[in-house]
Amino acid sequence: MTATAHAPTPTHPGTPVLHPHGLPRPGQTLVMGVVNVTPDSFSDGGLSFAADAAVAHGLALLEQGADIVDVGGESTRPGAARPPIEEELRRVLPVVRELAATGAIVSVDTMRAEVAARALEAGARMVNDVSGGLADPAMLPLMARAGTPYVVMHWRGHSAGMQANALYDEIVSDVLDELRSRIEAALEAGVPPGCLIVDPGLGFAKAPEHNWELLGRLGEVSALGRPVLVGASRKSFLGRLLADRATGQPRPARQRDAATAAVSVLAAAQGVWCLRVHDVVSTLDAVRVTARWGVEAASARSPLR
Repeated sequence: MTATAHAPTPTHPGTPVLHPHGLPRPGQTLVMGVVNVTPDSFSDGGLSFAADAAVAHGLALLEQGADIVDVGGESTRPGAARPPIEEELRRVLPVVRELAATGAIVSVDTMRAEVAARALEAGARMVNDVSGGLADPAMLPLMARAGTPYVVMHWRGHSAGMQANALYDEIVSDVLDELRSRIEAALEAGVPPGCLIVDPGLGFAKAPEHNWELLGRLGEVSALGRPVLVGASRKSFLGRLLADRATGQPRPARQRDAATAAVSVLAAAQGVWCLRVHDVVSTLDAVRVTARWGVEAASARSPLR
């Protein structure tokens, strides 16, 4: 294993092996709560679009136990149009500033270097870039200078046309190769190795079967030697799995939290570093159950038992 991040020896199945510099190390998978400051979020329809509503939502997620809150001002649902940079700044900066002022660990979800820079100045402590540095050539140099945790996600284009790029020879191998390329680009730009986090990009230029295969092989994503962030929450592949048997209509987004929690158990059991979710309570419960099960599983295998 390369010395790219804090790397304790796992004590039981499901213990995250890698931790980014400067972020919590609670001994179990972290939970990142989503704060969408957009008018067209697929998951909530814009309920937190106003800054005061977004701040209140972020505070509620923290009260529920979120380790990190992720503030984003650009919808990345399939087909979404990009807002002007001025609008994205207007949406996210007040929310980042208010939440960071409480001492919370705030992540900014953006593909734009200027938004990332301004959010870091406002108190954000990490950047979650769904493009992995591909959308803005200024992003990797910025992260090299900032030296803060940086999420590199697998990405094949902006939301308006990304699903046309869901073509793979072998989904897991292709995603891993493309993530390796982005890791190398980040390192060459000077991003500190211990700051890099990877995300397989569930739902981004992925068909439902691609998402399921990636979830079943998260251990191979972890083998890249970086902490792994997983964002499956309320996504359409869960809605399709849970479609109404009579009509075939997918389960609505806000009714997918139980399925999200089930995915959280499976991902946490594979030792992912963090889960990005809309419903913190059910996911935190799932993580705690997984951690406790891991202790018992390790004990059962112990020769001293």
